[in-house]
Amino acid sequence: MSGLGRSLIIIGGVLVVIGLMVSFAPRLPWLGKLPGDILIKKENFSFYFPFASCILISLILSFVIWLFRR
Repeated sequence: MSGLGRSLIIIGGVLVVIGLMVSFAPRLPWLGKLPGDILIKKENFSFYFPFASCILISLILSFVIWLFRR
């Protein structure tokens, strides 16, 4: 039963972090506009993939998870 409690705490923490990211994302103007983010604009078509932003977020989350496991 303690495994279930621990899982619920971790899921709750992840939801809190996601909520904070969503609420503070508009205040980070550089996020999504980094060099390496792909933007293709044509006449009636646009494609955007934030490649560099995804890598940066992944590195930050990996570091945070590494800190919690220590």
